[in-house]
Amino acid sequence: MKQPGVVNYGPERFNVELREIERPSIGPDDVLLEVAAVGVCGSDLHQWTAEHSWPVNYPVVLGQTAAVIDLDSPLTKQGLYNLDPTRKGFGYGVNGAMTRYVRVPVRCLHHLPDSLPFEKAGLTEPCCVAYNAVAVNSSVKPGDRVVVLGPGPIGLLCAAIARLQGAEVAVVGLERDRTRLAVGEQFGCVSIVDNLEAWVRQGDGLGVDGVIDAAGISATLKTALDIVRPAGWVTKVGWGKLPYGYSLDPLVQKNVTLRGSYSHNWPIWERVIRLLATGALDVQKIIGGIWPLEEWHEAFEKMHSGQIVKAVLQPH
Repeated sequence: MKQPGVVNYGPERFNVELREIERPSIGPDDVLLEVAAVGVCGSDLHQWTAEHSWPVNYPVVLGQTAAVIDLDSPLTKQGLYNLDPTRKGFGYGVNGAMTRYVRVPVRCLHHLPDSLPFEKAGLTEPCCVAYNAVAVNSSVKPGDRVVVLGPGPIGLLCAAIARLQGAEVAVVGLERDRTRLAVGEQFGCVSIVDNLEAWVRQGDGLGVDGVIDAAGISATLKTALDIVRPAGWVTKVGWGKLPYGYSLDPLVQKNVTLRGSYSHNWPIWERVIRLLATGALDVQKIIGGIWPLEEWHEAFEKMHSGQIVKAVLQPH
């Protein structure tokens, strides 16, 4: 039986189209999941524009939901399956959720409370990325001053979670990011396009307590090391395939803790679902619209141009 799917069919730019694909068959440890809503991820856009820096198993249906993992991996047994190098994520390693039915291992499932609408539940995955970066891999304390570099979906969600932890947060972007920065203001953040240094110098003038680098370029890590205070921390969650052309000596001189953050795991999903269901993390602020699967291209364009923060696709 055939079904439509948004397929990334090659490594060249814009090699994505709606195709008829086979409805997946399932094994004894799988379920056939009917997709009610799926959020468009920044990774989907990067594969669409061929600006990604990770291997892709072409052709593949886009839409990140979970991952195929090795149950015998030492990392999986520790609950850190997201760090297993053999892991195959949905949307790049195996077929993702931008289709009507997707095969999902039973172990990946979570119960959604009736109070959580599907269009909001469809954004659980990027919220988990942000939660892992901020609540797990950073050292945010109430009263901290934190800068988020990059007002994309992950950056804004990182900022929102840092606010939930009691931090004073500034989100930094470019002139073209004004629309997205305005969304950050709805979470109680300060928007900065120019004169970042003035905000950084507030207080004792030594810099901010922490920086979350959620931009996909190499230059922002240098900015992070410039503005963080001695003994502060920098968490990098943004991907970037370009090399670094500057010294990392400030990392040493300032005794800065630099940490990467990748993906998420099962217990993080449980916590994020509670945050979404209770409204403590209000993702409605970042939803810029809902499109049928057939209009995926318009949804991608709206996100890519910065007109909206997050698009949601509904296959039915």
